Parts: sequence; structure tokens; C-alpha cells
Amino acid sequence: MDRVTPQPSSASVHTGRKSVVAWALWDWGSAAFNAVITTFVFTVYLTSKSFGETDASTAALGTGMAVAGLAVALFAPVTGQRADRAGRSAWWLGMNTLIVVVLSALMFTVKPDPSLLWWGVGLVAAGNVFFEFASVNYNAMLHRVSTPETVGRVSGLGWGAGYLGGIVLLLILFVGFIQPEVGWFGVSTEQGLNVRVSMLVAAAWFALFALPVLLTVRDEPREHAPREKGLGLIGSYVALWGTVRGLAREHPHTLFFLLASAVFRDGLAGVFTFGAVIAAGTFGFSASSVIVFGIAANVVAGIATIAFGVLDDRVGPKWVIVGSLVLMVLAGFGIFVLHDQGARIFWILGLVLCIFVGPAQSASRSLLARVIPEGREGEIFGLYATTGRAVSFLSPAMVTLSISIGSRVETGNAQHWGILGISLVLLLGLVLLLPVKTQQSRPARQL
Repeated sequence: MDRVTPQPSSASVHTGRKSVVAWALWDWGSAAFNAVITTFVFTVYLTSKSFGETDASTAALGTGMAVAGLAVALFAPVTGQRADRAGRSAWWLGMNTLIVVVLSALMFTVKPDPSLLWWGVGLVAAGNVFFEFASVNYNAMLHRVSTPETVGRVSGLGWGAGYLGGIVLLLILFVGFIQPEVGWFGVSTEQGLNVRVSMLVAAAWFALFALPVLLTVRDEPREHAPREKGLGLIGSYVALWGTVRGLAREHPHTLFFLLASAVFRDGLAGVFTFGAVIAAGTFGFSASSVIVFGIAANVVAGIATIAFGVLDDRVGPKWVIVGSLVLMVLAGFGIFVLHDQGARIFWILGLVLCIFVGPAQSASRSLLARVIPEGREGEIFGLYATTGRAVSFLSPAMVTLSISIGSRVETGNAQHWGILGISLVLLLGLVLLLPVKTQQSRPARQL
């Protein structure tokens, strides 16, 4: 069984409980952007009839997100690399988080008016770019708040906190502002005020819970950083290409893992992206039932991710990922085969899928943190973000293809074939992961 051990870093290490909790609180707070803005509240508001034809507003949002994804793919490794060179991951985490908070607060200005559609899309797209940049810096700090014996459980704690934080904030906003006609402080639905005020709360939530890690885990800039200031954008890409070639030559399995994880992470994203759609269209879930299932899914995912972090440290992250993917593939095929058994099957096997999404994501992060050459944390996590973006078309394409095939094989609703497409993406990621050796990484060359 492969075991992996992270290299000690020359940067300051903060492995006490206070630093670990502070680091995990950023994940808890970041759910304000993930869950509230990009998934459940603001994007739903932005694609409503208040901003014109739904098809047109949805297409506009898709265009904005595609441009944001391209920007992340192009610039995430370089921004991470430059933070590495200066030894300023925490500083850049703070700056990128601040930008996301400001952009989130500016969403308050997006009144239900078609003329403001592209302003809203631009805020969401820009927020996604800087959120991904912040996530690169945040992930790169994992080795500074953990030890070789605790990196799995620390990663699991943070990822699980993200799931749970999102649900807590959503419930607060749902009860206080979104559901009632007149909510707390007299906030009503007129001019979309309930949604717009929710954006201010989300911004404040993220800012509040991001502060602890910024105040606790400080940077110690490297002594040689000043002579690296002349490295421009083109030089950064040249250095990035050198890193990729170096990985292929000296750490090929790290590069293989980046490719394999890109595939199965897209499958994991597909579970949450298309799960609610399939629950409603195939299993007859009402809108309220979908929300209840979504809450249950995030709660079990959060708890399971924290619990499996301990297993990560004991048996190694690769085998947590392998086990999670195997059970998710089996659950997915089970939903496909037993779809005519009704909502109970989706409740059971759908929650099984959700139980293992978080552990697979968290263990993927901890595995990479263990094998990254010292001093390359930001750059490699930037590549991690880039490879994920590069194959983000895979799950949607497989869902579409599978439903298309199903409509020719069966008469009637063939939507349940979509879960087969997601399962095949997970299976492909599993097959690509199995040959990857998670040997300890060797120290990087001096920057």
C-alpha cells in the first residue's frame, strides 16, 4: 500500500489546534460564495424572468462563466507560482479573498432590471476568477497547518466545514430573507431586496470567517525573493513550462495524478450539478423535496469528509479516493438500474453518492499536498485548478450523450441515463488513478 509523506517546508509551520481551526474557518466562510452566490441564490435570481427571457439570461451567465473558467485555466498556475517565489501565499490569500468579498457586496446593486444583467454576470464571473485564485493560495497553505501524520484529517476538516458552513448560511438566509414576504429588518421581495441583502450578508460572512487564518498563519518571505521581482508574465509562463517538464522528468506520477484527478473531480462535480435535475425529472421530487435532499446531501457530505480525514492519514489518501470512487460508481449504476423503484432508491443511493464526494475531494487535495516538491505548492495547486478546468466539459458532455443514447434505446423519459454518464466519468477517473504511484516527492531545486 502506497504511503505518502509531505516534504518539510522552509516556510513557517503552524500546526497547533488554533491554526488548524483558523485555516478550516476559511473553508466554512467560503461557502458564502460557492453555495449562496454561484449555486442556490444569486445565479438563480440572475436567470429569472426579472432580467428578461430565461434562455437569454442563462446563456449570458454561461458565457460569463466560460470566460471566467478560461481565465482561471490560463492564470491560476502563474499566480500560484509568483506567490511561491515571494513566499507570500497568505498575503495573496488575503488580497484575493478581499476582492471576492467586495465583488459579492457589489451584487447588492444588481436590481431586477434587464439592463443590469451583464453587470451581474460580470460580478459573478470576476468573483469566480478571484475565488479560484484564493483557493490556490489556500490549498497551498495546507502543508503549513498540518504534519505528515495529520494532513488528511486537516484537509478533511476544512472541506467538511465548507459543506456545513454553506448549509448553515443558506438556512439563515432562507428563513430570514428569502422565504418570507417580509423578512428580518423589514426586508421585502420588492426590487429583489431580499436577494440583494443576502449578498451583503454573504460578503460579511466570508470576510468574518476568513480573518482568523489571515491573522494566525503569517508569511515569512524568502530571503531570495527580491531578486525574483523582475520575472514578468512571459517569464512566469516560461518557468511554468519548465515546471511541467520537470514534473514529467522527475515526478511523473505527480503529473499523472493531476490528469487523473481532473477527470474524477469533474465526475464529482457532476454529482451535485445534475443530481437535483435528475431527482426532479426522473424521481418526481418537488421543489421543496429537492431543497430538503440538498440539505441532507451537504450535511452527510460534510460529516463524512471530516470523519474520512482520519482514514486518509491511516491508510493513505489514494486508497480513500479509490474506495470512494468504487462505491460511487456502484451507487450510480444502482440508481440507473433501479430507477423505476421510485424516490426511495434515489434517497438511499443518492445519499451514498454524496457521502463519498467530499472524502474523494479532500483526499485528492491532501494527496497532492503530500507529493508537491517543496516551494512549488502554489504553482502545483494552480496546475491542479487548470487541469480541472480543462476537462470541465466531460461530465456535461457524457450526460448529454448518455441521455441521447437512452432516448433511442427506451421510449419515454430517458433522463435517468444521465447518471450513467456521470458514473462512467467517475469510472474513467478511477482507471486513470490506479497506476499512479504516490511516492514521496523529492525536494525541489532552489528557486
